Amino acid sequence: MTSNIEQLAINTIKLLSVDQVSKANSGHPGAPLGLAPLAHIIWKQMKFNPKNPEWINKDRFVLSNGHSVALLYSLLHLFGYELTIDDLKNFRQLGSKTPGHPESETPGIEVTTGPLGQGISNAVGLAIAQKNFAARYNKPDFPISDSYVYSILGDGCLQEGVSSEASSLAGHLKLNNLIAFYDDNHITIDGDTNVSFTEDVNKRYEAYGWNVIWVKNGNTDTDAITKALEEAKKSDKPTLIRITTIIGYGSLQQGTHSVHGSPLKADDVKQLKEHLGFNPDETFVVPQEVYDYYHKEVTERNQKIEEEWNQLFESYKSKYPELGEELSRRLTQKLPANWESKLPTYTPSDKALASRKLSEMLLDSVFDSLPELIGGSADLTGSNLTRAKDSVDFQPDGSGIGDYKGRYIRYGVREHGMGAIMNGIAAFGANYKPYGGTFLNFVSYAAGALRLSALSGHPVIWVATHDSIGLGEDGPTHQPIETLAHFRAIPNLKVWRPADGNEVSAAYKVALEQNHTPSVIALSRQNLPQLEGSSIEKAAKGGYVLQDVAEPQVIIVSTGSEVSISVDAAKLLKEQGVAARVVSLPDTHTFDRQPKEYQLSVFPDGVPIMSVEVLATSGWAKYSHEQFGIDRFGASGKATDVYKFFEFTPEGIAKRAVKTVDFYKGSKIVSPLNKAFYSIHYE
Repeated sequence: MTSNIEQLAINTIKLLSVDQVSKANSGHPGAPLGLAPLAHIIWKQMKFNPKNPEWINKDRFVLSNGHSVALLYSLLHLFGYELTIDDLKNFRQLGSKTPGHPESETPGIEVTTGPLGQGISNAVGLAIAQKNFAARYNKPDFPISDSYVYSILGDGCLQEGVSSEASSLAGHLKLNNLIAFYDDNHITIDGDTNVSFTEDVNKRYEAYGWNVIWVKNGNTDTDAITKALEEAKKSDKPTLIRITTIIGYGSLQQGTHSVHGSPLKADDVKQLKEHLGFNPDETFVVPQEVYDYYHKEVTERNQKIEEEWNQLFESYKSKYPELGEELSRRLTQKLPANWESKLPTYTPSDKALASRKLSEMLLDSVFDSLPELIGGSADLTGSNLTRAKDSVDFQPDGSGIGDYKGRYIRYGVREHGMGAIMNGIAAFGANYKPYGGTFLNFVSYAAGALRLSALSGHPVIWVATHDSIGLGEDGPTHQPIETLAHFRAIPNLKVWRPADGNEVSAAYKVALEQNHTPSVIALSRQNLPQLEGSSIEKAAKGGYVLQDVAEPQVIIVSTGSEVSISVDAAKLLKEQGVAARVVSLPDTHTFDRQPKEYQLSVFPDGVPIMSVEVLATSGWAKYSHEQFGIDRFGASGKATDVYKFFEFTPEGIAKRAVKTVDFYKGSKIVSPLNKAFYSIHYE
């Protein structure tokens, strides 16, 4: 039975959530009314410290149905996080700590959610990270990591395909540290789910390999919820607890889609408060005994648990000094000293290699030195070349094909799930640097997760091979054209397309040093020569002059496999009496953050600039006056034949460079980088 103080606490959660939505005149009151009892039960037994939200052994909570975020804000406030009543009153207002969906910038929120299905998939990543972290650092009598991941999700999350991808993998991996609660309220925006969603969710998750429990009265049967949670913790599988609730429970519109996405009417709020024993004329009321209850029963207990953990860690560092030192470093988000000395360097005399092969060689070189590096591929290991030599697969202990200490994840054909899972791994903390491989064209499958990586500041790394028409015979379905233009348009995302081995090393160096910015590293299938004039130091600026002449008449700027072709074009131009500077621009995001003086030294006034890239020309006007690219889909054939077909040859580039020189001759030429003002960058 729910005690009087617990019922008062549950009612307080409900009404704080309703008041936020009413004050903003915007939001979703229905789910918080149905979920308040469940949220209370989860949170009162969770392990966390509001005064130290980054504690590594805390339990994680993910609200996957992020539209019900007023519920989460109420919890954060009541349990003592830095979220005041005034913050709740500013729900959905500009500049507040309480935006319309959960964002990880708010203290206590683990991951940014809202696009449905992403949160539960992030939770799978959090659970993977915890398993790997515990396997590396736990020792007998030293449970450094024994936390759980809890997630609430709704019908919408279950309908999005990304949740299926991630949940299927979670079942295979036997992530019994993951407990998800399905809010089975039968309502989405369109109305009752019977119009489109009638599958048997229980059987579906059982087929994934999950433990499934059904609580048929989530509105009032708190004992059943508590017992289900206790049972879930005994399972050797991830658990889905189906909680059947009535959306908007207690509202005059309960059980309808009307209560899903609109504030309650004034008379409805009044009757609800009266029914729950609150003054209908007061708003944002928290009885002192509710504050006291949560502080005494939860916060004080958890602060003591963290103090005990800190003492345990001190003893651990004495008994296991090497691991203790390594873990201490990771908790400060620092990479090992001199790790960059492991980065390969190249000279023009070195063999021409595909940049995907250069990436594999780099991973082989640095993998053992970076325990925070954990990666995998969406069923393309042999093509992406993402598995370091002698690495162990991340698999369930006792599986015979790997263990939880392993750092290579077999994602299967699940690009979107992989992207969302990587976000969860990064969100765990401990400086995790997750990477995942697929073809560049199929990173587009994961665009939703990639966008959230950038929005949330998760420093994930996409190893995106087969980056152009150079993949050849697979044809237009596999050849990316618009992909990099799309990704370059995403704020806070580095998009690398390296031209040789030194640039591959620079891309990884910058990507791995990021704590708040993700990266896409686009890599070639075809061999590329090691270039005269390249270096890690130069390429790490995002763009640089690769080869120069005294008084250039044209600047050719290119990326990836086209850089070496541009170098050969410059040689042809020299024979024709045209002096050409060659610029390599492997990452515009990094280059854009260089001082203006440096940018203008690369792209000065007075010289026409022509870009060369076997991809869409969209976006290149920011850096060039003329653009040579492909604004149509590709073609199937041998890579060399396809390049010739589109005239991406030294002759084709030189021909267009001459036209550029002739067109701008006698004109006043201003660098595209020389602007009256620059776009605002929010990091």
